[in-house]
Amino acid sequence: MTVTTRFAPSPTGYLHVGGARTALFSWLYARKHNGTFILRIEDTDLERSTQESVQAIFDGMEWLGLNYDTEPTFQTHNFPRYKEIIGKLLQTGHAYYCDCSKEELETLREQQMAAKEKPRYNGKCRDAHKSQSDKTVIRFKTPIEGAITIADLVKGDITVANKELDDLVIARTEGSPTYNLTVVVDDMDMKITHVIRGDDHINNTPRQINILKALNAPLPEYAHLPMILGSDGARLSKRHGAVSVMQFRDEGYLPQALLNYLVRLGWSHGDQEIFSIDEMIEHFDLNDVNGAASTFNMEKLLWLNHHYLMHSEPSEIVPHLIWHLGAIGIDANTDKSVDLVELVKAQRERCKTLVEMANASRYFYQEFETYDEKSAKKAFSEGSDNVLSELKTAFADLQTWEKEALHDVVKNTAEKLELGLGKVAQPLRVAICGSGVSPSIDITLALLGKEKTLARLQRAISHIQA
Repeated sequence: MTVTTRFAPSPTGYLHVGGARTALFSWLYARKHNGTFILRIEDTDLERSTQESVQAIFDGMEWLGLNYDTEPTFQTHNFPRYKEIIGKLLQTGHAYYCDCSKEELETLREQQMAAKEKPRYNGKCRDAHKSQSDKTVIRFKTPIEGAITIADLVKGDITVANKELDDLVIARTEGSPTYNLTVVVDDMDMKITHVIRGDDHINNTPRQINILKALNAPLPEYAHLPMILGSDGARLSKRHGAVSVMQFRDEGYLPQALLNYLVRLGWSHGDQEIFSIDEMIEHFDLNDVNGAASTFNMEKLLWLNHHYLMHSEPSEIVPHLIWHLGAIGIDANTDKSVDLVELVKAQRERCKTLVEMANASRYFYQEFETYDEKSAKKAFSEGSDNVLSELKTAFADLQTWEKEALHDVVKNTAEKLELGLGKVAQPLRVAICGSGVSPSIDITLALLGKEKTLARLQRAISHIQA
């Protein structure tokens, strides 16, 4: 048996981190067992589905690196197949036409709720042999006797009596199929072996199993993942901060940091906290997923992101940094004046996100408009123009623009002027960066380059002497 899993989002909004975790767990399970991972776009809600949301799903999956093994499928392309299966269910007596009006059903619902009964269809048309019309829906004839037991790989056995289920609508009045029907047909045709999804689908599962049984189709195994909560214990939503996968990208998180964080939301392997993708695949097991809800902790994610900035190969971070530089108007693909690998090495200790890193690196590419007032007041004291003039002359004479030689210039200038190193380095830092904060001065100078350094020194000298 080839393990086949699927991620089946509805394109009615952004890709939520809860959906991303479901996709990750499904992807890991397929990769763990050398199986197949399918992306299925469940776009039958024509009123709410948008192309923008479809693209957000594609973008999120690509950014996270969760590659799928077939072309993405769309349920709207499969309507003839759904119609065929609905016809088969009618033909075999597993479905029937129902012409109960909305008003009639609403009255029934109100009566049941008043009697403190579970609201459900009462089966009025079940054996009435109604004919098709523009007012009829098609209902699945749920077995009256027996029960469905879901051998859930996360939550254990879940048993639901058939009498608790009503005869659900599988086709609307205009003939369009409903969610529970389309999911069953797709899972059957795609030979899905493991349905890994959020536990908000548990109520759908016994209904879908009954339809699969009516079609004599093999049953997949089910794993229902617990929900993700915000810090206040409520379901994670926009009010808790970023919840869209691409918003995490926009806020400067690395995809590997988010994946590492998501895999630990409800799953563990001993006390290990940091996992490479290969380690996730090696150790992942649905039996180790906790059945209880998990709480999303932004501080922990930020800590993980900084860890990955610090310990990843700088070359792996560079493409993400280029994107963030582009977001603030710097085309680092065209402007090759700065060594990006060295820039990452220089900035990553003090920057926890790529947004911070891009903004902290702006002065390497663009002229700053003004000096930081507090830094300039402290660094540009009496005589600092002479210090900067000495440095400018020495830098201009350098034949090699490397950090060792640059360090020696700063050191030798301090000795020549009989000043402490800080009295030379800090005016220099403010002159070339615009503020008193930067990586070590020799690395900063090396990254900035000779031409920009000399120009900014002259600018600072003129500013001080004005």
